[in-house]
Amino acid sequence: MKDIKIFSGSSNPALAKAICQKLGVSLGNSECGTFSDGESFASIYETVRGSDVYLIQSTCATGKKGEAGYRSVNDYLMELLIMIDAMKRASAGRITAVIPYFGYARQDRKTKPRDPISAKLVSDLLTKAGADHIITMDIHCLQIQGFFDIPMDNLTGGNLFVDYFKQKYANSMDTAMVVSPDIGSVQRARNFAQKLGMPMAIVDKRRQKANSSEVMNIIGDVRGKDVILLDDMVDTAGSLCGAAKALVNIGGANSVCACASHGVLSGPAIERINNSVISELLFLDTIPAPAESCGKIRYISVANMFAEAISRSFNETSMNNIYR
Repeated sequence: MKDIKIFSGSSNPALAKAICQKLGVSLGNSECGTFSDGESFASIYETVRGSDVYLIQSTCATGKKGEAGYRSVNDYLMELLIMIDAMKRASAGRITAVIPYFGYARQDRKTKPRDPISAKLVSDLLTKAGADHIITMDIHCLQIQGFFDIPMDNLTGGNLFVDYFKQKYANSMDTAMVVSPDIGSVQRARNFAQKLGMPMAIVDKRRQKANSSEVMNIIGDVRGKDVILLDDMVDTAGSLCGAAKALVNIGGANSVCACASHGVLSGPAIERINNSVISELLFLDTIPAPAESCGKIRYISVANMFAEAISRSFNETSMNNIYR
């Protein structure tokens, strides 16, 4: 009979341990790191022959750029590829890459001549390395699922936010409203609003360049409302904080809180959030919290959801209930 083995890369070991605790299994004995010249290495210290192996690794950056201990997206992606290769060569029965945050997902198509499609390249690398299955959460663009020639499960973290806001606005649902921060997030916001039973508005903005945008208009009436901004990720927080400011100054919203699946939080993100009109910002713990503190930020664990997905994958049962 097949057995299950769960290993962790070095990007988010706390989440990997929490998932193992929920499943009642021990984290696999392995080591990941870098040589003195910066090359990544991975060593597996137990047999995986014939096992159903799950490798947990977010392809994010950790630490502060330019400071000791900083690891880039490239470091963790290469580390994951090396771990997959090691498992393949050790005759693992099936290898599933559990990637809570899938990096390089923002370049999913050519928007101008000579653009790369980095998401397709990364999907090819993972498949070529030997991955048989991918489990991720709230990938930036759903079409990336079609880039893989292997099964891919994209979990939806919005349900965790639904539970939180149903409790938060239990006695004031008629004054709360969901807002999409841009046109691209409308479908996500619409599904979220339907689950909460709230109306929806849209912030219409024009993006001038990467990590920069200009708010143009607010579609919908948010005056006097307690607004919930929903996004899939927050990088430098410029777009999110700009949308929140417009909702209050232009739209007349009473208050603004926000939620996003992935807190990338690079560059001036923490400073912008601290100085913004956002009263509360929720993230899922797909990416470790930064060392720099911010009293407005809270994290909700995804360990239960990933543990359930891994369990259903291992037992080869349907994942429909997780998506619902």
